[in-house]
Amino acid sequence: MLRNLRVLSLFFLIAALYSCQGNKVQEIPIVEFFKTPEKTNFKISPDGKYISYLKNYKLKQNLFIQSLVDGKERAATSFSDFAVRGDYSWTFDNQIVFSLDGTPHNVYLMFALDVNTLQKRPLLSEEKVNVRMVGRNKLTPDIITISMNKRDSANFDVYRLNVTNGELKPYLVNPGNITEWVMDADGRIRLAKASDGVDETILYRANDNAPFNPIIKNNFKNSVKPIAFTGVKNYFYALSNVGRDKTAFVEINAENGKEERVIYSSGTSDIQRVDYSKSKHRLELAAWEEAKPKKHFLNADIKTIYDNLSKQLGESEINITDRDTAEKKFIVTTYTDRSRGSVYLYERVTDKLIKLADNSDINPDELCTMQPIHYKASDGLIINGYLTLPLGDNKTNLPVVVMPHDGPFGARNSWEYKPEVQFLANRGFAVLQVNYRGSSGYGKAFYSAGFKEIGGKIQQDITDGVNWLIANKIANPKKIAIYGRGFGGFSALYGVSFHPHLYSCAVVQNGLISFFTYIQTAPAYYKPFLQKMYATIGDPEKDAAQLMAISPAFHPEKPVVPLFISQDAKDPRANLDDMNHYVSKLQKRNVQVKYSVNKNERGSVGNEKWRMQNYADIEKFLDNNIRVKP
Repeated sequence: MLRNLRVLSLFFLIAALYSCQGNKVQEIPIVEFFKTPEKTNFKISPDGKYISYLKNYKLKQNLFIQSLVDGKERAATSFSDFAVRGDYSWTFDNQIVFSLDGTPHNVYLMFALDVNTLQKRPLLSEEKVNVRMVGRNKLTPDIITISMNKRDSANFDVYRLNVTNGELKPYLVNPGNITEWVMDADGRIRLAKASDGVDETILYRANDNAPFNPIIKNNFKNSVKPIAFTGVKNYFYALSNVGRDKTAFVEINAENGKEERVIYSSGTSDIQRVDYSKSKHRLELAAWEEAKPKKHFLNADIKTIYDNLSKQLGESEINITDRDTAEKKFIVTTYTDRSRGSVYLYERVTDKLIKLADNSDINPDELCTMQPIHYKASDGLIINGYLTLPLGDNKTNLPVVVMPHDGPFGARNSWEYKPEVQFLANRGFAVLQVNYRGSSGYGKAFYSAGFKEIGGKIQQDITDGVNWLIANKIANPKKIAIYGRGFGGFSALYGVSFHPHLYSCAVVQNGLISFFTYIQTAPAYYKPFLQKMYATIGDPEKDAAQLMAISPAFHPEKPVVPLFISQDAKDPRANLDDMNHYVSKLQKRNVQVKYSVNKNERGSVGNEKWRMQNYADIEKFLDNNIRVKP
């Protein structure tokens, strides 16, 4: 009997040990979250015979081409000093136009690549210019239309560029206030958007010989975004919130600016995207975001394609990102909140799906669900966001990382895979993402509620979210960090400066610390948007006292909790001198601050080795300051 009890006890002990081991969350290596996928930026040739993508060669992204006839892969470029930018494009005569990133002395280099011979030839070599692709068309396959601030750094003129011989011809001269050009199906620019920062005007011309005439005028709270001409009369499709709170998909008469009809609106959220097939001249779908992404199909054929894809890909969010001219072959991407997803080639005729790449090797079951949440702000406004809880049975009294998004305006958090969120949740932290007032997608009133509130109600929305977590016993009130990039970095520094007892520490990446510097150092081509920045953020002269009161650069005496600050030295919108001075002041006060500067990279381009070290340092920092020790 005693022997049987001992055996039974041993059995339960072993079972308990296995149970504990099964509940233990396996820490996933940092590199698995933040490494660049092996292949990215997939596109398909217009004739459907090739796919192209970016792939590492000697630690730099280069162009590769794979034949869909024999499956052979060829390296199309072999740059070892610079990377090929992700915004490359195919022409209609099987050439690829691409430019390089990270070139010295701010020289913009553009090339054309002949796919058959893999010979490349230079198209543009211009110092201190920005180039934007406007469009291409089948009628002139060797011509692309671009805009460039070559003549005047503050204005983008339009050019026609011959990709065969490199000939560059002026097409339209910017009178000084045009911020956007819109082509018709034949490659002619017939719509333009002008702005003085406060008022926005849509202009129309019937043909290349006619003058542009204003047809719609709005202030900056309203918006009309042209998409394409309908092919019927002189009507065009657009996204518009004129006369309504939520942006709708509409049809507008270009001759008088009158809205002819609403094609689709969600009623609860802004329509944010419309897919339109230029080769078929047809509408396909309207997309928007609620708690999760939503689609409404406008064409039966495209709905059938998505339905077929859903049968094979399950509940992943699915998007068609490219297609051949005949629309027989499609590039398809997927993702969920727990997976970066995969890339596929879909052959419509055979209903065949071929996987081209996995963007992550992590098993989604090892990651955490992003839960939509909402709460009332102090003034009663409903604030939405997302809460990601770590795996395990414990859902209360957790260490929390609050992650305000960058922006502040025209951006938001979405239901999607975000490596920082999953990395932190895997390490045992709950992660709160707040779509504070001013975030996009929630309508005009919610967007406008953030104006002149960057250091006021926007920050209070974030604070209210933290208090909501505490009140619901999700957060350990003594183990809360705030972590952000850009404007999110400002929010992090603001939080520890003006709510020092709410946060235990802060992590800042390329943080915005002075709104004076941010506005005054804006590139020349930001000029049409300056008045809008004054109206939404603040005027450096009229609102100087307010901007000084909220800018962390002027308050290095306030933070008392530990700080982790990382900075890309060449980030064009984050001022290194301001940050160096700020950190120096903190160090003189003996504030615990870990300061990391990446001297060789610009913006978020950072090389992979530095990126991995940066996140390893963040993990150590958070581990020391808010991890709940066993």
